Amino acid sequence: MTLTLDHLRKSYDERLVVDDVCLEIEDGEIFGLLGPNGAGKTTTMSIVAGLVNADAGEVRLGGDVLNTRDPERRRVLGVVPQDLAIYPDLSGLENLCFFGSMHGFSRAELRQRVDRTLEQVGLTEHARRLAGTYSGGMKRRLNFAAAILHDPQLLILDEPTVGVDPQSRSHLLDVVRRLGSGNTIVIYASHYMEEVEAVCRRAAIMDHGRIIVCGEISNLLEQVDEAMTVDVGTWNDAVARRLQDSVTVTATKTGTHLKIRPGGASGLTDPGCELARVLSILAEERIPIGRVDTHEASLERLFLELTGRTLRDG
Repeated sequence: MTLTLDHLRKSYDERLVVDDVCLEIEDGEIFGLLGPNGAGKTTTMSIVAGLVNADAGEVRLGGDVLNTRDPERRRVLGVVPQDLAIYPDLSGLENLCFFGSMHGFSRAELRQRVDRTLEQVGLTEHARRLAGTYSGGMKRRLNFAAAILHDPQLLILDEPTVGVDPQSRSHLLDVVRRLGSGNTIVIYASHYMEEVEAVCRRAAIMDHGRIIVCGEISNLLEQVDEAMTVDVGTWNDAVARRLQDSVTVTATKTGTHLKIRPGGASGLTDPGCELARVLSILAEERIPIGRVDTHEASLERLFLELTGRTLRDG
């Protein structure tokens, strides 16, 4: 089964917030959706969830228009919102029984599902405690449990691990991986790029309402060069001539900053080999080295290169 977002558009007054968004996400896929604040991610996910009407385009699941305003069709959907959607005055068990009762399960099936889901998110031994007494990570896990209790075909995760401890984050990511190994379509929206790299095979980056890149993460990372830099304290014409095709030189207050260019005069395309060659020449010329930095290609670097480093507040 495929989730299709077909030329979605949405405006608020004169501001276009979703601009001709097209995506296809397959069964069993965990798909990363990235973008700075105000990029259109939340509005896009709200359209998929049926919380916002698109001005144009449609959402299809398995070829049929996904109308989540229909109670029967709503059962295919699970949503983990960024803001907690649990009742602090109910226990974890009571929260899940309440949310599960909306799906029409028999009492026996509901209890079986609740017990299974509590086990999935690691809350079995805390099931009878009031949710308001839970730690932040436990509340996030309960929030997650309420969305997967009914085995949704489509699961939307909006910053599901924000503000949680490392143990809870690791546990939730394991649960997401297991869901993705089945028949659930998962949309994973997060500002934690390393999480998206860890659980998603494909991802899209949105900005100003549009999809600016989309594809397999391994292919997206090929667009980002590994950054290797060397800071040296002194510089002279002889070494400048030897390295002129291999480095970009920037003068700083404390010395000279060299950025390695793979495939320079040596023809070496491996950044590590090119760095070794540059360091060897610097040693031959007796140039003191102050600092060497290497930065691997990552989604975060690609994200910043495509969307900029300016602060976004909404």
